[in-house]
Amino acid sequence: MLFDRIVRPAMYRLAYHDPEVVHERTIRLLSRAGGAIRPVSRLYRTDDPVTVFGLRFPNRVGLAAGMDKNGRALAAWPALGFGFVEVGTVTRHPQPGNPKPRLFTLPASDAVINRMGFNNEGAQALADRLAAHGKPGVPLGISIGKSKVTPLEDAVEDYRYSLRALHPYADYFAINVSSPNTPGLRALQDKAALAELLAELRKTGAELGGETPLLVKVAPDLTDDALAELLEVCLEHGVAGIIATNTTLARTGIAASESALASEAGGLSGRPLTARSAEVVRFVHEKTGGALPIIGVGGILGPDDALRMLDAGASLVQLYTAFALHGPGVVRRVSRGIAARG
Repeated sequence: MLFDRIVRPAMYRLAYHDPEVVHERTIRLLSRAGGAIRPVSRLYRTDDPVTVFGLRFPNRVGLAAGMDKNGRALAAWPALGFGFVEVGTVTRHPQPGNPKPRLFTLPASDAVINRMGFNNEGAQALADRLAAHGKPGVPLGISIGKSKVTPLEDAVEDYRYSLRALHPYADYFAINVSSPNTPGLRALQDKAALAELLAELRKTGAELGGETPLLVKVAPDLTDDALAELLEVCLEHGVAGIIATNTTLARTGIAASESALASEAGGLSGRPLTARSAEVVRFVHEKTGGALPIIGVGGILGPDDALRMLDAGASLVQLYTAFALHGPGVVRRVSRGIAARG
């Protein structure tokens, strides 16, 4: 692939091998391109429409949260072939995230480790940007999470604030209670805490004049019993779907040549997560009898991975690591691979 052989190595040389600098430069370039990038859409676009959670998607392949946290490059993503875009995770309070370095690429493992820590400009800043520049031409998901400075006992109000600020713009909300990089956040996956959070968010959505679909993003590290309990709560509180999965704290599947990076704290994504994410998707689908539509994410690096995720029960898929490591051609390969099977 041209991107793998030439473009990506050049970007890393220019950025002194700092993946966060590469990421920032990519977003900056795409944000400046704006509408000028639209002519390339004929190279990447795949028309394979599907309706999920009452939303019509032009194809099943979306951009996962984390790539464009602050919604700076929204005009570019549909032109690169994505059928939907998820921005964030954003929090009530702007925050710088964890100290650098906090992003590590493992090319031999087709993987990334990150401990970004929800670095973002805040929910209101995203709302202001969307008000000024508009939404992309595809469904927009917004991932919301808890601010680091907010005590766990006050987390519900953090999520409610972000939902209120962004309600006019989101086609769906992803409730992120599963990132490993905000202390205590995963405790919100526990039955009582999640039930309270979802009840209040559903109430807030109704007060705002219409309930935007709420999806819960789950960790791949939950036991089957814990996941089953979480799904019961989601069904009881009218959740529209599940996003499976977030990054993992496990360190299996890392190439021997990159074993030194295994000690870095943070969530692992990419190829080492492929099998586990599909297992979680299958578990969710079977446990709920298909009642909760699933966005499958984690370790999808090509069409075969995406098809296995759909076979496991996913209705849609998302890419992050594959796009970061291999460029926009992977979006086209995955979406066309799905469309070709029908």
